[in-house]
Amino acid sequence: MNASAAVAAAVVPAAGRGERLGPGAPKALRELGGVPLLVHAVRALARSRAVGLVVVAAPADGVAEVAALLDSHGLDGKDIRVVAGGSTRQESVRLGLAAIPADVEIVLVHDAARPLVPVEVVDAVAAAVRAGAEAVVPAVPLADTVKRVEPNPGHPEPVLDTPDRSTLRAVQTPQGFRRATLAEVHAKALAEESAGGTGAPPVTDDAGLVERFGGQVVVVPGHEEAFKVTRPLDLVLAEAVLARRRAADAY
Repeated sequence: MNASAAVAAAVVPAAGRGERLGPGAPKALRELGGVPLLVHAVRALARSRAVGLVVVAAPADGVAEVAALLDSHGLDGKDIRVVAGGSTRQESVRLGLAAIPADVEIVLVHDAARPLVPVEVVDAVAAAVRAGAEAVVPAVPLADTVKRVEPNPGHPEPVLDTPDRSTLRAVQTPQGFRRATLAEVHAKALAEESAGGTGAPPVTDDAGLVERFGGQVVVVPGHEEAFKVTRPLDLVLAEAVLARRRAADAY
């Protein structure tokens, strides 16, 4: 892999609304410490010397607004591009991928709702792809016992079994891929969708697409501060983490 190809590009799908945080601005534009989550997420990626380009997939009607927002927060020194995203996360990743120059061989995909991912996690994911992995996810062990149940929302749900917690991991982002692998599985998923689908369970991340089409995914250590801001309580926790970092001059 030549030097330019070894520098990763990152895609940040940020076209969703994030309804679980309640009504108002799209989740990616909610503020954490007075700064939108999206800006924190892009900064986290831009801090890594492994990342040379960040592509943000914004709401189709908000591309100019998001570009102006990122410009106003002084994200200089890295190539930051904003493109129109799609109606689903999968479509937004595909559109973001299409905006990456053809000579880039490593692509990271990062949730805008994970604003506090430490730079060492970004570096570790990119390094694992550079070392030969086709798909890499950062993850942390589970603290809680997990039960697999028969879904019955709103009612008591029968327990089917209790998986061995030591074999389970909670997956985070950024996830890293060889560009050819990511492009291939997205093309296959699009063809599958156009054909009416297969009835398989929905895939919630890009690593899941790699698994679905027979690829190998490996795990590297994640970090407890790379959690996803999905509910109001998550935002409270993120504010506490950010305040601690700022007090320690670590942010």
